Amino acid sequence: MMSLPLTVKFLILFTLIGANLPFINQRIFALIPAGNHLHKKSFWFRLIELAVFYILIGGIAYLFEAGMGNVFSQGWEFFAITVSLFIVFAFPGFVFQYLFKGRSR
Repeated sequence: MMSLPLTVKFLILFTLIGANLPFINQRIFALIPAGNHLHKKSFWFRLIELAVFYILIGGIAYLFEAGMGNVFSQGWEFFAITVSLFIVFAFPGFVFQYLFKGRSR
């Protein structure tokens, strides 16, 4: 079993990668090519991917917590804060996809 500080570092790293993954590539869920190289994913599909990655990483965090001991129940406040943090973590990928790359066209 990993120590608590190492688990937290891995979880933050997974969260940063998962939040930016929809914005830094043109593949569907980073696995399936979206079509030819001229086709770009829509913003709405990127938001769906972001929600799926949030749920996936939340499940990983739940498993880490269950492996360490008791799992604590969470209210809506917890999920509101974690969704907000996940969106903030996605900001570098959003800037890269829509603001930074848009200037070079």
